[in-house]
Amino acid sequence: MNAKYAVGIDLGTTNSVLSYAEVDAPAPEVKLLKIPQLVAASTLEDRTALPSFQYLAPEHEAKSGALDLPWATGRGFAVGDFARRQGAEMPERTVAAAKSWLCHSRVDRRQAILPYGAPPEVDKVSPVAASQAYLEHLVACWNTQMPDAPIAEQSVILTVPASFDAAARELTREAAIAAGLPDDLVLLEEPQAAVYAWLAERGDQWRKDLAAGDRLLVCDIGGGTTDLTLIDVAEDAGELELRRLAVGDHLLVGGDNMDLTLAHSVAGLFKQQGVKLNAWQSVSLWHSCRDAKETLLGDHAPDTHRISVLGRGSKLIGGTVSVDVSREDAVRLLADGFFPGCGLGDKPQRQRASGFQEIGLPFESDVAITRHLAAFLSAHGDDQTRAAFPTHVLFNGGVFKGDMLRTRVLDTIGGWSPEGAPLQELPGQRDLDNAVARGAAFYGWTKQRGGIRIRGGTARSYYVGIETAGLAIPGMPRPLRALCVAPFGMEEGTSADVPSGEIGLVLGEPAHFRFFSSAVRQQDQPGEVLPDIDEDELAETDSLETALEASVEEEEAYVPVRFETRITELGVFELWCVSTNSDRRWKLEFSIRDDAQDGTPE
Repeated sequence: MNAKYAVGIDLGTTNSVLSYAEVDAPAPEVKLLKIPQLVAASTLEDRTALPSFQYLAPEHEAKSGALDLPWATGRGFAVGDFARRQGAEMPERTVAAAKSWLCHSRVDRRQAILPYGAPPEVDKVSPVAASQAYLEHLVACWNTQMPDAPIAEQSVILTVPASFDAAARELTREAAIAAGLPDDLVLLEEPQAAVYAWLAERGDQWRKDLAAGDRLLVCDIGGGTTDLTLIDVAEDAGELELRRLAVGDHLLVGGDNMDLTLAHSVAGLFKQQGVKLNAWQSVSLWHSCRDAKETLLGDHAPDTHRISVLGRGSKLIGGTVSVDVSREDAVRLLADGFFPGCGLGDKPQRQRASGFQEIGLPFESDVAITRHLAAFLSAHGDDQTRAAFPTHVLFNGGVFKGDMLRTRVLDTIGGWSPEGAPLQELPGQRDLDNAVARGAAFYGWTKQRGGIRIRGGTARSYYVGIETAGLAIPGMPRPLRALCVAPFGMEEGTSADVPSGEIGLVLGEPAHFRFFSSAVRQQDQPGEVLPDIDEDELAETDSLETALEASVEEEEAYVPVRFETRITELGVFELWCVSTNSDRRWKLEFSIRDDAQDGTPE
């Protein structure tokens, strides 16, 4: 059945959004889906975004029916606005940042670990299950409002951070399919989606905004993360085309950090008045500071902004408490703290407050986004320029609604350029909060109708660890070499033979297969061998513990194989081990799905 709609879903760290466009429309008209959700117990309201929070209710609350939805009753959890609010009074039962946990390879992301550190009486959920719950809510909203066009029959584009490796992408896809999205859904990188939203806004005008030889930096700062991407503008057969050049790390710093910073300062002002805020008021203050941030850093900002919090307790029933925050203080805290001036050689600081650290998400210890920008551009330069200087910037995310922070970024990067060339901001991106979802829907429309496409392929190079031969040393593992099996930018729907000498594949007994990826080694080609594992350049992704099946004819403990790699049309990475003395093949995936644990033979 042909899809009626192109559906774009932004599964965000802080908020999730669904947009759509009719495939047969001559021009794409992208709309946002209304998302009914609980805003209080037994109270349902429409919103344009679903906060990416899950509240795991105690048994008595689950049985009360207060969390029931029109399409689901008797549930023990809630997602969305009410779940976010419950984070104030019951943080030990509130799941947040599940998306960031999906790419945290140092934990088992399919195990029930969230909320992290919750007491034993809380029935925790996995990052995959939490992500599935958010998507299930969106699916139910769609199917309720669009009963004649079930979402499983539509063309669905789901966005992921550009920094997600193959395992994190596969986990996202697993959650999406379990939630009821179609098997042929496409994963699109969020910065690319932001560019597609801009292309949709500009129409054919974009060809006057950019020219061959230009380089575009996409600076996407959401609630919880910062994503950086470089895109080159090239010319092919007289036509302009966009090619993704580089992607940055998954940086756990964003608008929420800024809101919390301002809230911490304002709480001090309340304390000077003799008012100590409780947990509920503190979260209310956090939300109020989001509005204050946008006002005080926005265009035509006032000198001061009043922040009020509803009173609670015997002395404050029915009243409010208020303080005035100056624009000067907001600029000092937020603009200078998160976007300070710095040099191109400055690197993010890695200081630790203690030699002991709680095992959790790897939040950035340095919140200076400009220093992360410097490190990103320096890492992707060439021998001549020593840095990848952009000519244009596309901003995305609610942090950039006002001019001040955009100007900070433009001035800082412009000061690094050896030629002193001015850095230009691309015009026309109006809906910064929902651009990723809108861009995903537009991308889905262009896949069906034709239009400009960003050439990207894989955002990283991928490697397998090969154990070296040699004398054994008691208690010491043999050194590993890294064999490149997929280059940066390998396109969907392509495959490659990996040249190498014969490599022994262990059969019939448990073996440990180790995989690595790199966002900076972009020149490595399949078959290239790195003599050692440099942790500054290679990041280990999910390993695979499995026993591959041996046939009756295969009496040896291992068989000689060569590698073939394939990127499917849906962007799934496959690594095939091909026997050099028989017609047998084994598939190893960069995933941790149950059905891939046995290493599929063929």
